[in-house]
Amino acid sequence: MHAKVETEIKYLFDTPPEPGATRVLLPGLTWVRVPLPFVLNHVNCWLLEDGDGGVTLIDTGADKPETRALWETLFATMPENQALSRLICTHGHPDHVGLAGWIVDKVGVKLHMTLAEWLAPQVWRLEGMQPMQPATRAFFTGHGLSEAALAQMAKAKEVAPFRNHPLPANFIRMRDNETVTFGGRSWKVLVNGGHADEHASFYCKDDSLLIAGDQILSRISPVVGVFPSQPHSDPLTDYLASLKRLRKLPADTIVLPSHGLPFRGLHTRIDQLASHHAARLDALWDLMAEPANGLKLAHGLFPRAMAAEGQTVMALAETLAHAHHLVAKKRATRMVAKDGAVTFARV
Repeated sequence: MHAKVETEIKYLFDTPPEPGATRVLLPGLTWVRVPLPFVLNHVNCWLLEDGDGGVTLIDTGADKPETRALWETLFATMPENQALSRLICTHGHPDHVGLAGWIVDKVGVKLHMTLAEWLAPQVWRLEGMQPMQPATRAFFTGHGLSEAALAQMAKAKEVAPFRNHPLPANFIRMRDNETVTFGGRSWKVLVNGGHADEHASFYCKDDSLLIAGDQILSRISPVVGVFPSQPHSDPLTDYLASLKRLRKLPADTIVLPSHGLPFRGLHTRIDQLASHHAARLDALWDLMAEPANGLKLAHGLFPRAMAAEGQTVMALAETLAHAHHLVAKKRATRMVAKDGAVTFARV
């Protein structure tokens, strides 16, 4: 007898909890839907009962007054025999780690995460407090952004800088393939790149359960982008490799994503994500019939995002990730002029 293979996405629920509300997903595992002040309007956080009165929290939401109030209410209304005992963050993006330092200060728990993801938000926080650096300006002008666009970016940065509550000065490091215990279950730590340098997901073999973070989302593709801090990176190669690795997990694994609804159908969703990027790569290759800079290619690849206010940086980042992958696969070439202008052309 062959095990049944999931051939479609099957959501565990038709609708999510209301913003700020909770829902018991499995015994000892509670889903918290935390609102976000971004285009992506929520993040899923998870509370797992350890069995000895302790509770592990995975991810925090952004550092906003309403999010602090949400957690204060949840902590205050926990049963008398329960208390937060551990905080885990899947990666260092502000919707996942924004309140980690505040929660550690408030409750006195230890923070667990990977090394790169503990370091990165601290660098971003410092960068957010400073004027735009020359290397950052050179990155954006090299890919086609005008001085007027840079001025708008600088103004937006002053209004809404990339600042989290300071992270704690120490943490407990999580490493790829190690086994950790929380929520009354044993989990294998799966560290993958692409969306973030050392994104941690957690797989429980006994319950066929994957806390996926942003690595596998149910309806949207996680951002895979090239940013000024790593201007020559190829994150899409890392992300596609992670999809192949995660596809080795059982097809009927229950996937708990950081955005969207929990679901079954892991292999189907991975195939959809891989096909999505393959289509983007082909579309970008078509746009490279003549040498073009990143800005022009982004307008061709993501016209709606490029027309929306505040989406230029993310659309450009994703375009560059696909362009760098085409270069790595020898389907395109990257050329740099004496003035630093970067163009791409297909091979």
